[in-house]
Amino acid sequence: MTRGQLIVMLLLLLGLLMTATGVVYSKYASRKQFVALQQLRAERDAIEVEWGRLQLEENTWATHARVEKIARKRLDMHIPTAAEVVVVRP
Repeated sequence: MTRGQLIVMLLLLLGLLMTATGVVYSKYASRKQFVALQQLRAERDAIEVEWGRLQLEENTWATHARVEKIARKRLDMHIPTAAEVVVVRP
């Protein structure tokens, strides 16, 4: 083997090693990003579950029966009788 062929072989070997290292690093980075994506998806799902629970809780707190009960107890409100109703006309 001549000196020129040896240099070409060494350059090809160096290129092969660099390419192999790049492939390994690329695969590692891809797996790392996939794990991060899975964690973000799990977090998103947990947030969506909490959002649904909060919407249900809000609907429960805002029911007409509950609002009326609080208005009667805390504010001493009641449905006005016909005598208490005043009609204002322009």
